[in-house]
Amino acid sequence: MQVSVRDNNVEQALRALKKKLQREGVFREMKLKQHFEKPSVKKAREQAEAIRRARKLARKKAQREGLV
Repeated sequence: MQVSVRDNNVEQALRALKKKLQREGVFREMKLKQHFEKPSVKKAREQAEAIRRARKLARKKAQREGLV
């Protein structure tokens, strides 16, 4: 990942880098990797996330179609 610093503005470059890392999910992954997660817990978490994503997508689709 690369961020260019323009006009010696390091703060702006740091903000851009943090935004890119957040979008890629690096911070979330680091947080999950801090402690061991049992396979059963990992599977349950991933299933819950999938359900959450599906519901969110359905909500957005319904809102676009004007049903809500």
